[in-house]
Amino acid sequence: MTAQNMQEIVKNAKLAMDKAMENTRREFASIRTGKATTSLLDLVRVPAYGNDMPINQVSSVAAPEPRLLTVTPWDKSLVPAIERAIRESDLGLNPSSQGGLIRIPIPPLNEERRRLVKVMHKLAEEGRVAVRHGRQQAIAALKKMDHVSEDEKKHAEKDVQKVTDDHIKHIDEMVKVKEAEIMEV
Repeated sequence: MTAQNMQEIVKNAKLAMDKAMENTRREFASIRTGKATTSLLDLVRVPAYGNDMPINQVSSVAAPEPRLLTVTPWDKSLVPAIERAIRESDLGLNPSSQGGLIRIPIPPLNEERRRLVKVMHKLAEEGRVAVRHGRQQAIAALKKMDHVSEDEKKHAEKDVQKVTDDHIKHIDEMVKVKEAEIMEV
């Protein structure tokens, strides 16, 4: 019974770390690079129907060219609100509408690359901290367990540490890929 509880603690720690890593991946997707990606607008919220809604719930977003995004609202009356929301987001984009289609040219990055890389490293560190927090909680839960030998606790702690190291290594790999994407000319 106690060995099963230990496995459950390790499993829960892994789930918490997976969530932290997925959140970091989402945050990275919202950082602008020189290329157009539909995930760039994921965090933009549009005032529509009395609520602030994610842009992908009121329109379809596409990247037809490497330096262009298009947004096609499902309700044409939302075009001005969507345009304003994109313009007021901190992405530095300047949308223009043509009929029912909003075109968003993606300008090439220049001196702001260094600033974006700093933001990305800050987000990565937040992800690492969240992963380490999952490790701390798991180890604290393991130490509280009664009727379990110290060897079993140490073995479970090593398992938790291995999962932690794997997740931090994965975040570091995501940082390298995103940094190369940002610095690409």
